[in-house]
Amino acid sequence: MSTLISSSIPRLMRTRNLDLSIGGRTLVAGLNWEVCPGQLWCVIGRNGAGKSTFLRSLAGLRRPDGGVIELDDRPLSAWPLQTLARARAFLPQGSRDAFGYRVIETVLAARHPYHDSRYWESDADQQAALDALHALDVGTLAERDIRTLSGGERQRVAIAAILAQDTPLLLLDEPANALDLAHQVSVMRLLADLCGTNDSSSKAVVMVSHDLNLAHSVATHALLLMGDGQWQAGPVAEVMTAPILSRCLGHPIEIIQHGHRTIYMPTERPTP
Repeated sequence: MSTLISSSIPRLMRTRNLDLSIGGRTLVAGLNWEVCPGQLWCVIGRNGAGKSTFLRSLAGLRRPDGGVIELDDRPLSAWPLQTLARARAFLPQGSRDAFGYRVIETVLAARHPYHDSRYWESDADQQAALDALHALDVGTLAERDIRTLSGGERQRVAIAAILAQDTPLLLLDEPANALDLAHQVSVMRLLADLCGTNDSSSKAVVMVSHDLNLAHSVATHALLLMGDGQWQAGPVAEVMTAPILSRCLGHPIEIIQHGHRTIYMPTERPTP
């Protein structure tokens, strides 16, 4: 474990001595960690290590088993729901659509935290939703029934809704899931652009990813969950090393430098 040193930039979120467990098994123990504007964090770990549980806890959808999660230096439990929805957006794994809403209506739902006393969406809401759809290359699907979309199209609509919600902090559970190669790259680039330069006006992203190469191409920082409560956190150059990743993922990882690119490859275990 390592304690993350505070940045000079005001933090958006931090955890203090965070403990998470499930089924009697410790997932995270004593996590002291923070997220600042301009940072793009990738959460890495093997299946069952607690990545989704961790992200749901950050979103305020699951109570920690110990410690505190703070957003803008206030415990999550002290945030009114509508105010919280303006401060953080959460993308879970997968989407299930029981009703035949239009795509544009699905994205417009993300604007509800800003409605206050009004019921109908404003022109500004409509424009924000359309801009988000076009940014995710699904603007032409605005009038489609959400249930008729492919898995990749539905994922891009879900990310568009997160974009339209327009929060300082984005919590994304496998955002590249079901996307083809071109859209994986474009979505990662979009997230990196949202974080922008490292100043107080930039957004911050915390995302779960199983693709080390995709994550490394845009991430500024990484949080590795070892699956037994231990963790490693810090800039990608310090944390995404072959020995640490091999221990985290339970399989030997080799790192290859190709020009300016860093490529992560699983190696073959030696034959007994």
